[in-house]
Amino acid sequence: MSTPAHGSPGDPLARERSHLSASRSALRAMREDVEALDIGDVTANWVNAQILERQIQERIKALADLSDTPLFFGRLDYLHAPGADRAEGAEGERFYIGRRHVHDADGDPMVIDWRAPVSQPFYRASGKDPMDVALRRRFGYTGGDLTAYEDEHLSDPAEEATTSKLLQREIERPRVGPMRDIVATIQPEQDEIVRSGLTGSVCVQGGPGTGKTAVGLHRVAFLLYAHRERLARTGTLVIGPNRSFLHYIEQVLPALGELTVRQATVDDLVAHVEVRGADEAAAAVVKGDARMAEVLRRAVYAHVTLPTEPVVVVRGSRRWRVPAYELETIVRELLDRDIRYGAARDALPQRIAHAVLVQMERAGEAPDDRVQDAVARGSAVKAAVKAVWPAVDPAKLVLRLLTDADFLAAHAEGILTEDERKTILWARPVRSVKSARWSAADAVLIDEAADLVERTHSLGHVVLDEAQDLSPMQYRAVGRRCSTGSATVLGDLAQGTTPWATRSWPEALAHLGKPDAAVEELTAGFRVPTDVIAYASRLLPHIAPGLTPVASVRENPGSFEVRPVRDTADTVAACEESLRHEGSTGLIAADARVPALAEALTAAGVPYLAPGEETTAETRLTLVPASLAKGLEYDYVVLDEPRAVVDGEPDERTGLRRLYVSLTRAVSGLIVTHTAPLPPQLG
Repeated sequence: MSTPAHGSPGDPLARERSHLSASRSALRAMREDVEALDIGDVTANWVNAQILERQIQERIKALADLSDTPLFFGRLDYLHAPGADRAEGAEGERFYIGRRHVHDADGDPMVIDWRAPVSQPFYRASGKDPMDVALRRRFGYTGGDLTAYEDEHLSDPAEEATTSKLLQREIERPRVGPMRDIVATIQPEQDEIVRSGLTGSVCVQGGPGTGKTAVGLHRVAFLLYAHRERLARTGTLVIGPNRSFLHYIEQVLPALGELTVRQATVDDLVAHVEVRGADEAAAAVVKGDARMAEVLRRAVYAHVTLPTEPVVVVRGSRRWRVPAYELETIVRELLDRDIRYGAARDALPQRIAHAVLVQMERAGEAPDDRVQDAVARGSAVKAAVKAVWPAVDPAKLVLRLLTDADFLAAHAEGILTEDERKTILWARPVRSVKSARWSAADAVLIDEAADLVERTHSLGHVVLDEAQDLSPMQYRAVGRRCSTGSATVLGDLAQGTTPWATRSWPEALAHLGKPDAAVEELTAGFRVPTDVIAYASRLLPHIAPGLTPVASVRENPGSFEVRPVRDTADTVAACEESLRHEGSTGLIAADARVPALAEALTAAGVPYLAPGEETTAETRLTLVPASLAKGLEYDYVVLDEPRAVVDGEPDERTGLRRLYVSLTRAVSGLIVTHTAPLPPQLG
């Protein structure tokens, strides 16, 4: 492998810069061609015009040239032309690999999309398996300027494999602002997950800094490239743990030209009611238990009562009588079909009307579908349906379960213990759905009940990040959104910080409805420095026994210090010390200590942001409550009072997991400040 090269106008670097300039011009021309489109003669009506106009605007956005984002980051020189007979010695082609496809005025490619099959060897080729690649070239950038390149001669058996300096530099590059893509640094094991097929679901277990979030986002981008028409119809969704996290990752997909992927939290998905209350941990655990699904199913279908009276339909001078035993048969058949409560209720009047039509035909009449519809809409049939199969309001049903002890006991018999039932019952009566102080777990129960009544719309693909913190009932809520599609589940069992945190991926995937999903483990750490991840991994035997520790592949060990301090002023000083370096700094602290630290920062004249607010060159410090640190990353982290982070959780294991998360947010350096003794698990 050659070292990074710099040069003068006549050298290869100048030629590569020239290709970059020409590629940017070609992309600009592609965008101008779209902007110049006249749709006046091709749209039949204003609706079509609106749809086409929106598509054109999305295309224009997708063709944006981001000045600080390299248009291409690599080059492949193939030994042979694709499909050529190698015995002929056909000269191979050269491809520039980038974030999106760019072609010149003649339609010839100048940059190949990283997702195209011809780009795959950029990520997977090696000296042992060169995949017909003679040369792999990586480019180094400063801002948006191409400043270096580095070559690997994969077909040369004499060249020894070494670590790419440019790759290491890109991984370690300081970050200010939202999360960026990793398209230039995807590793072979990550690429296998990214390019896995649409029909199969995959679960990625990855410790801090292994790139699991970026892998999930890049998989969405790849699937949209490979199955664009199908996913345009069925839709895609990225689910994150909170708004701060979603804000942090929201620029990754647009940077790859993908603008149509919706992002949401689980709470957003189940927002049938306004959440204004909070559960005690014990109540939330019971409400999040998968057994609640059966309690709800029983409660919903308990509304069905077998008919005891006949239905009499009057048509003109004739009266048609459907006896109770025949109605009972119809009702039992619908129950046995195991279809949604609402769908069965909608089918019942047509079934009754059909029974009337059979009698009409036997009497010599010739009724058609219009007669059947009229009978189904008649008052007698409507009254029978209302009595036998009444409408169910999901929120009212859940409200009754949580406030009516007898109703809950009747439907939780043999499922929940008496103590569990008491745990979730509300202490005070509630007058209405609107006046109830619903919790997040209650909203999930309502979503489950709503799905029992009417099927939830399913998407083509869902990415679920930080999945380890979901309850079984939340997994079910997500699974409903991809019941006919596939899923990418991302998480780390060691970072589960809820009382109901995931115990095993097979169990979680069963709740999700994807028991056959492949479970992949990423153990190579690209983000967290060696010394930092080694220190944090001391907690693994206490929080996730048997889990493989992350092995940092960073050549730069980073900076790491555990520093006893006197007070918050010393912690602020540590922040100022970190801010002398390039990049972002996060001050992470137990939630209860955030106000005091905020006051100390203000007193010292150090400006800071809250999680979710974008860092700038002027303000690079973010004050982060430990409860919101998951999924975020900063070049430098100051972690305040580890003991307080542990003590801030309801139990020690959860507290130690929260500490593990907080310790592993640093990309380049970590300072741990403490006045109280450190948790003994840190040694």
